[in-house]
Amino acid sequence: MNAVPESGRLDRGDGHQLAWVRTPGATPGVMFLGGFQSDMTGTKALALEAHCRAAGRAFLRFDYYGHGASSGRFEDGTIGRWRADALAAFDALTAGPQLLVGSSMGGWLATLLALDRAQRVAGLLTIAAAADFVIDLLPARLSPDQQQQLARDGRIELPSMYSDTPYPICARLIEEGRDHRLLHAPVPYHGPVRLLHGSADADVPWQTSLRLLERLESHDARLVLVRGADHRFSDAAGIALMLATLEELIGAAAAGPG
Repeated sequence: MNAVPESGRLDRGDGHQLAWVRTPGATPGVMFLGGFQSDMTGTKALALEAHCRAAGRAFLRFDYYGHGASSGRFEDGTIGRWRADALAAFDALTAGPQLLVGSSMGGWLATLLALDRAQRVAGLLTIAAAADFVIDLLPARLSPDQQQQLARDGRIELPSMYSDTPYPICARLIEEGRDHRLLHAPVPYHGPVRLLHGSADADVPWQTSLRLLERLESHDARLVLVRGADHRFSDAAGIALMLATLEELIGAAAAGPG
C-alpha cells in the first residue's frame, strides 16, 4: 500500500527522452495517456496515481515527445511519433496486464496501443476520446485564411482555451495523422471498454465517442454521456466518475469474456 513512486527518463534512441513517473504495485496496472499539449501533472493523472497508490496497484504516467518534461519540440510531434512513444513506455515501463486510461488525444492513442498490444491490455477507459481529431475536427475549424496560411507556410498558431500561449499546428500533423485513423473501419479490440464523454464538450463532440463505440468489436463496450460535463472532466464529479469507472473496468477485466 502507498508505495513510493519512482521517476526517470526513457531514452528513445534518437537523442530524446520521455519523462515518466511509476508506482509499483499489483496487476493489472494502470497506464495514463494524456491529451494534446497536456502533461502528466494534470488533475486526472494525479488523481489516478493517488487512487492506485491507495489500492496498491501499479501505475504509470508519462509525457510524450514535446510535452511536459520530455525533450523535443511540440510542433515537431505527430500522432505516429506519440503512438510510438506510448508503445515504448508501455513495453519498457510496465509488466503484466494493463488497463489503459486515455484522455482526449490520449483516448485515441490508448485505443491504438490496445491494438498494438492486445494480449497485455486488459481493458480500456477513455475520457472525451479525440479519435481522429486532426483529420475530422481540426481542419474543419480553420478559417479560409488559416487554411491558406497552413498550405503556404506549413504552420499556423492557434489560440488555446487553456493557456495564454498559442499552440502551433503543422501541416504534417494532419497529413501524418491519416495513417492512424480509427473511425473509418472496425476496431478489433475485444477487451472491456468504457467511454466517458460530456454533453457540453466544446472541443470534441460526444458523437466522436459514439462513433468509436460503434467501431469497436468488443462485446463489453459502454458509453456514458454526462449531461453538462465539458471536455476537461477534471471537476470533483468528473474525477469521481472516472475512478468509479476504473474500478468497474477492473472488475470486468477480472471476470473475463462473457
